[in-house]
Amino acid sequence: MHGGETHDDVPGAIEASRPAIERICDEVWQLAETSFQEVKSSQLHRDELEAAGFTIVSTGTAGVPTAFVAEWSQGEGGPNVGFLPEYDALPGLGNAAVPRQEARSDGVTNGHACGHNLLGAGLTGAAIASKRVAEKRAIPATVRVYGCASEETEGAKVYMAREKLFDDLDACLHWHPAPVAAVANVRLASASMMKIDFHGRTAHAGLEPWKGRSALDAMELAAHALNLMREHLEPTARVHYIFEVAGEAPNIVPDYARMFLTLRDADRARVVATTEWVRQLVEGAARATQTTAHARVYAGMHDLLPNAPLAERMQEHLEHVGTPSWDEGEQAFARECQRELGLDEAGLATDVLPLLNEPTLGGASDVAEVSWNAPTMGIAMPTMPRGVSLHTWAATAFAGMSIGVKGALAAATVLAHTAVDVLTDADLRTAARADFERRTDGFTYSSPLPADQRQPIDLPDWITTDGSAEAVAGLESRA
Repeated sequence: MHGGETHDDVPGAIEASRPAIERICDEVWQLAETSFQEVKSSQLHRDELEAAGFTIVSTGTAGVPTAFVAEWSQGEGGPNVGFLPEYDALPGLGNAAVPRQEARSDGVTNGHACGHNLLGAGLTGAAIASKRVAEKRAIPATVRVYGCASEETEGAKVYMAREKLFDDLDACLHWHPAPVAAVANVRLASASMMKIDFHGRTAHAGLEPWKGRSALDAMELAAHALNLMREHLEPTARVHYIFEVAGEAPNIVPDYARMFLTLRDADRARVVATTEWVRQLVEGAARATQTTAHARVYAGMHDLLPNAPLAERMQEHLEHVGTPSWDEGEQAFARECQRELGLDEAGLATDVLPLLNEPTLGGASDVAEVSWNAPTMGIAMPTMPRGVSLHTWAATAFAGMSIGVKGALAAATVLAHTAVDVLTDADLRTAARADFERRTDGFTYSSPLPADQRQPIDLPDWITTDGSAEAVAGLESRA
């Protein structure tokens, strides 16, 4: 195979995988399970993969309960290709599959406003299709699927990368729902997520406030310092925060407060430097208010690393596959939603963007952790109209109807073509590896996670227990 050539057996393999793709799109959208809660969504992916002949290598992978790894292989010494499905929804962004803001009739308030039901379906479907082609042609190969749980919060990929689960891949593929069709040949920001705890002393705010030391005062002073710091950061930097805990009642001096802070910048070195500055200003705020404070980085990621040979090959396949064929009803649905949002009624995209020249964008993704350990590339495919943003009710609506499903099928087709190229084209593998090694020359991967943090910090208690406590309680109640 060489660049630009298509594989006649890929469309048939995608068509055979269509029922699985459509089931995942629909059922994961219905479930709308948020990060660390995606038990049924994760199981659905595993069920489809097992039914297609994959082996579930691990569950609860790398300390993330709803993560998994599945694999199919044949022959000796063949290339390895990986896929990165996600399946978590967002809180508070549930919506019916209608072109207006309208609650679901079943009362579910979470929603796939980032289209992870489609993203996961497309990648799992592409993996199954790639396996079908490799099996039919008797290609020595390994196809591996990483169940990337909880991308919206702490990100399973970061934990998997620390365990070196991507290191043996010849290529790893991904995609994301979007308003446009494009190869994701971009640089994304590095990021660190911090929890900052402030501790003071309570007192009656009216009678004896002098006996108290306000943790809220310390947090407000730290926030003021952060906002002054912004002036002296480079234009690539982003600093945003919320107050998660700020006291219980105004007549009680708060003895505890907590800030949730995210830092982003063009590369890891800049983020690490700004993180140290944040630690210093937090310590200063605590000293100034006679309180104590602790700033901890609990999650983070590198900047996304492109790969030119993979990007160029994906561009050829994307242009060959094109955008989905929208019918007039779907375009009318799109225009109605745009009208509802006050947007230009341009409908759904029908063109593929030219290959991007690695622009740096302000967002971040845990796909970055994969990209610093193996050649990695992905695409964007239209699943919503032009002008509509992710993380909105409208994105949820489109993810739950035919427009989203068509986008997932088209993305799966591009991904499967690319994966088969990786499995059959030694020159592509060599070029992708050379590009990767050039970009990582002198670099040694170091996880942004704290060394002693073995699991995400926000796991719910129910998902980390094995049921033994309830069993013992039940036996004691019968004694």
